[in-house]
Amino acid sequence: MRVALASALALGTVITGLGSASAQPEAASAARPAQWGPCAADVLAEIPAAERTKVSCAVQVVPVDHSRPRGDSTGIVMMKRPAGDPAKKIGSLFINPGGPGGAGLIYSAYGSSFFTPEILEKFDLIGFDPRGVGRSAPLRCFRTQEEADAVNVGWYALPITQDEIASSIRQSKAYTDYCGINAGPLLNHMSTEAVARDLDVMREAVGDRQLTYVGFSYGTLLGATYANIFPSKSRALVLDGNVDPRLRLTDGAQYDRERARGFEIALDAMLKRCDSVGVERCAFAGDARKKFDALRDTLRKGPTTLPNGTQVTLTDVVGRTASNLYSPTTFKALTAWLQSIHAAQNPSAAALGVQSVVDVPVVNNLGGRADVRALPETPYTSDDSYYAVNCTDKPFARTNRNWASTADRWEKESKTFGRYQAASDLLTCPTWPTRNPDRWIGPWNKKTKNPVVVVGNYYDPATQYLFSQRMAKQLGNARLISVDSFGHCILGDSAGADAAVTRYLVDLTAPADGQVFQPNAQPF
Repeated sequence: MRVALASALALGTVITGLGSASAQPEAASAARPAQWGPCAADVLAEIPAAERTKVSCAVQVVPVDHSRPRGDSTGIVMMKRPAGDPAKKIGSLFINPGGPGGAGLIYSAYGSSFFTPEILEKFDLIGFDPRGVGRSAPLRCFRTQEEADAVNVGWYALPITQDEIASSIRQSKAYTDYCGINAGPLLNHMSTEAVARDLDVMREAVGDRQLTYVGFSYGTLLGATYANIFPSKSRALVLDGNVDPRLRLTDGAQYDRERARGFEIALDAMLKRCDSVGVERCAFAGDARKKFDALRDTLRKGPTTLPNGTQVTLTDVVGRTASNLYSPTTFKALTAWLQSIHAAQNPSAAALGVQSVVDVPVVNNLGGRADVRALPETPYTSDDSYYAVNCTDKPFARTNRNWASTADRWEKESKTFGRYQAASDLLTCPTWPTRNPDRWIGPWNKKTKNPVVVVGNYYDPATQYLFSQRMAKQLGNARLISVDSFGHCILGDSAGADAAVTRYLVDLTAPADGQVFQPNAQPF
């Protein structure tokens, strides 16, 4: 029976009448102990060979609707990497990589990328795919890949002309219509609050009296939500690359508008750093800000053709720049590519110099599907949890009527990323097919016994540093530590911050508020 249930849940089935967790804040739940066993072969194939014999997996049953604990249930797939020294084990450390919609199952097998050896020695690391994500009953808006492809045609990442705008609004509405038809019982229960309550069930199921947790990016909202629903059950929470909880849950449009500003801040800092290191280390150096603005404005009028015949569009440059700002190790290749575009637009410009153009793709070939010709009725294997979470959590006006004028305003103040940001949630969430979803909107100031540790990078593009400052102020008991660094999130890439986080997680010694650390490596 247990094997059959686990198989059904892992395949995305919602089971009737198996829920057991209480929906009331701080109420005692009745989670059954997690039943750990071998991980599926396709899961093991995604982790390093040395980790495959260490890890185990389980499916935790949780209510679809935590206010109806005896109603329909769904399953959360978890992976555990056991503490290296069981005699010194403190407990479990849950990890969420963000997204929303980020599949976190295999993150436990990559703990050495984020945590010091001492943490790996003293904690069971537990990764999980949140509800509706990855292998945890994935929320899918389409039955076939052909349906998805048909909707994606004419849905522009950067709509500029009237025809592109009209087409994008039309296709985003078609997308949300498909979601209303196909998404199933989870559609109304994808909020961060629901995931926080799932997390509490998982905490109890692994036998921990209190939660130890590290959340990255959107995972910081999950951690903040947990801290405020279950303050007495919060042992040690680390939030790296923070959202602004209050703004995100009360004004989705303003939150995304400020996200665009964060990308602009990071871009401007990168271009200044490029100039400061010079052309030998950054091919785009030499009034890089002016060059970038001219490059962008030229592309807004039409594509540029490189010497190899490749056409580069404004969408290409904005999308790749946004993606590469997440990772400082890509800056050198990005700026060399920008220089090649600048040279193509200005044939008399200086040659590239000592650096060659290295292409760092923005996407990963659609999970290997981009080179495969689709057969009729190809199964749809992605999930649509990103919009399911954001359109549940973030309030937007229920109409797209003013989208074009709003996008124009955002573009005027954030010239590179304003319109690009507007073409995401602001475009899609107004027609999302839920009206009164369950979601946590605060308070955010409940006091945990131990301070929550908030970590922020000065030049984080996706969650600007101001958001980390706001997170620390909004929480009832928090310490803010900062890193003078580029990139989105920092744990594993700053020895000083890593040491401070280790002492906190292991000894509950919170770092002094306001400390500033350096990254292990600088860009360029």
